[in-house]
Amino acid sequence: MKQTRGFITILTGLYSFQDCIHFLAAIRKFHDEPIIVLIDQVPPILYPFLKAFKNVILKPAPKHENTVLSSRLAKISLYTASEFDKTIFLDSDICLLTNLNDVFEALDELDLLLTEDVQPDITKATNLLRGSQQENVDKVLPTLQSVGLPLQENDIQYNSGLIAFRKTEETNKLFTEFQRYFAIITENQDKLLLRDQGAFAAAIATIKPNMKILPPTYNFLSKWKDAYNINQEIKVLHCTYPYRPQYAKNITRSLYTRLFDKFAQVLLPNQVSNPWRIK
Repeated sequence: MKQTRGFITILTGLYSFQDCIHFLAAIRKFHDEPIIVLIDQVPPILYPFLKAFKNVILKPAPKHENTVLSSRLAKISLYTASEFDKTIFLDSDICLLTNLNDVFEALDELDLLLTEDVQPDITKATNLLRGSQQENVDKVLPTLQSVGLPLQENDIQYNSGLIAFRKTEETNKLFTEFQRYFAIITENQDKLLLRDQGAFAAAIATIKPNMKILPPTYNFLSKWKDAYNINQEIKVLHCTYPYRPQYAKNITRSLYTRLFDKFAQVLLPNQVSNPWRIK
């Protein structure tokens, strides 16, 4: 029997709505597989803009007033939310520059594929802690360990903007641990920012899944482009639509997206100044 495969993304609140439209346009440029959108705090009157793309499935994301927390809770529920044997999750501020058939094919042998963060060393992951990044340099690992995350010096911080997984018992356990460790992060917001990377790293360190680390070309964060040293072609560009280079905007450019962008300028909030990102 042919295995099912598909994409999944998260849209919580209107700040990412324009991103999501261009995300769907980019996927449809290269793929016909179904796309699940985990959605919350978007008025149903706007759903047709998303459903204008073929084979888009809207499913409710976990509800929360804080749209960033809602998106984090959706991310830890990806395993149960997916309807496919093989799933590629991508953040909705991502633009595909080519197809990802090779990632789907790799899931024949592997349970998980993902990319390292721009700062992969968990001991230097000051982005996970509240307070001054400079002052936190020596406190990262002790702080993460003190709240109950089983991380060691050689563990890696991954960027969860791309997570490819197949439905297996091991992957199910991984997401169960991800959920458990993220609950620890939400309980320690006096010390930790509401980010999922620490919980994800702890889950991977605990389960040690059958996985492969993809090169940064599969999750290229243009905000940190100076930190990379790559010669290969970028496959997956990770940046919000307002900051996207023209060659990427050209991928999703159509009469529909051009009309939508005019609508977005007038009626959607400015995604660059989303106040939930700093809470």
